[in-house]
Amino acid sequence: MILQSLAGLPAFLVYFCTALVAVVSFLFVYTRVTHHDEFQLIRDNVPSAAIALGLSLLGFVLPVVSAIAHSANVVDCLIWSTIALIVQIAVYFIVRIPVPNLSGRIAAGELAPAIWLGLASLAAGALNAASMIY
Repeated sequence: MILQSLAGLPAFLVYFCTALVAVVSFLFVYTRVTHHDEFQLIRDNVPSAAIALGLSLLGFVLPVVSAIAHSANVVDCLIWSTIALIVQIAVYFIVRIPVPNLSGRIAAGELAPAIWLGLASLAAGALNAASMIY
């Protein structure tokens, strides 16, 4: 009985580790593309940076979850995770159009621009996840 339950453990580990690599990759790339240093701002206790990055991370993870659930294999999952990363970067630049000094305002600790970026990222991630129908 227990061995049957553990039969899926190798696949779980492969997809979980793949997702972790995707998340670390997202954080690495995304924080270099944005015009503010999220991790330094978070270390400096700037809530706006944590809100924007945290919601953007959720906006990325939703499509990764969908990719894991629907992908044919790990390579397929990585391809869709890369697409999710591209979408999140695009959202960052699109959101800056109505708020040109977005990064400066987030770095200054303003919450409204951070919430705007974070929720736009989350919305795009939800749409991205729902669109991943193979």
